[in-house]
Amino acid sequence: MALLVVDAENVRRSLWPNISCEDLVGRAREWAKREGHDVLIVFDGEPPEQAPDLIGSRSADDAIVELGASLDRPWWLVSSDRGLRERVGGRPARIVGGGSFSRTITQMERH
Repeated sequence: MALLVVDAENVRRSLWPNISCEDLVGRAREWAKREGHDVLIVFDGEPPEQAPDLIGSRSADDAIVELGASLDRPWWLVSSDRGLRERVGGRPARIVGGGSFSRTITQMERH
């Protein structure tokens, strides 16, 4: 089991039309539960109202870099942001592209 750290805006904006914040949260949580992972979605600014447990930050990238440096468990970065990928270095066990992840979660059936 890994912790998926999701760069919310990168994933939301990887498809057109963009995924709503609420849909991203719901679908990512469903996918993670089904696949046996934990998920932490990091937003620029405040997270959606229905997800007060998620991280909001002036800069999601900065928050992800700080979080990644402090994690002592396997984690995956979900983002296509090359600058962010460079900043986290080799710390994530896996990197998943934002577009790939958004297609995966939007194509699954909602329960």
